Amino acid sequence: MTTTVGIRELSRNSNILDGYDYIDIEDKRTHEYKGLFVSPKYAEEFKRFLKEKEAKEIKEQLDEIMSFVGSNEMKDKYKGLEGKELMREVAKDKCGR
Repeated sequence: MTTTVGIRELSRNSNILDGYDYIDIEDKRTHEYKGLFVSPKYAEEFKRFLKEKEAKEIKEQLDEIMSFVGSNEMKDKYKGLEGKELMREVAKDKCGR
């Protein structure tokens, strides 16, 4: 079961939450959706769902980042060079010296 209540209604009477699986909260004046209250009966299941969803999103972002890792291989002659030395050698190669 579900219902929609206003913020003031909820603050005046928290017993409204009893008997519902979830309750949509809306600002009755502006009709702006403010959120959702979930019954304690479903709270743990909902938390687990959100954690799994967040973990999946993070994994997808990491997979996207990791797809770029190693895409540019450094030539052997540049390996082990410090920053300025590396820039100097690359510049020499570009100029053809």
